[in-house]
Amino acid sequence: MPSPIDPSLDALHEAQLDSQVVFQGRLLEVRKDRVRLPDGAESAREYIVHPGAVVIVPVLDDGTLLFERQFRYPLGRSFLELPAGKIDPGESIETTATRELLEETGHEAGEWRHLGTLHPCIGYSNERIEVFLARKLRRVSAPRLDEGEFLEIFSLSPEACRQGIRQGEITDAKTITALYMAELHQGI
Repeated sequence: MPSPIDPSLDALHEAQLDSQVVFQGRLLEVRKDRVRLPDGAESAREYIVHPGAVVIVPVLDDGTLLFERQFRYPLGRSFLELPAGKIDPGESIETTATRELLEETGHEAGEWRHLGTLHPCIGYSNERIEVFLARKLRRVSAPRLDEGEFLEIFSLSPEACRQGIRQGEITDAKTITALYMAELHQGI
């Protein structure tokens, strides 16, 4: 049986016929492509091109996790999230993770582990998020937030995270997935 994820053997593959940029912003690009479907018909696909991001599960020496509370404009409210940020052009995922942890929390990590990749919006974006576990944390500075970025830093126990998910207080998909991946890898 062919691999269900090998694109060269995928009978469901849609071939791009042409592509058009509909919108170009600072962070995102919106494209509209014309594609050939598996049955030979043509259709349109609209999607967001994203540079990629990282999310970090930062574990303090006492076993609690560094979290942040940040207002997210599209939904008009604050969310509880793990530290995260976009990958800059030409930047390795490890460099991005190190930079984001320092910028958002003021911490450096003595131990890093890449846990995998998640794709949060497969129906309308090519975004990928690389998940890291960070241990042996030490605070080296105050957070170094980007201009216009505001957040609060605090810590939660793994059990408080699980309870927050059950009670609907933690709803951010990258945070929930990263916590699950860290738990699978016995990281928390």
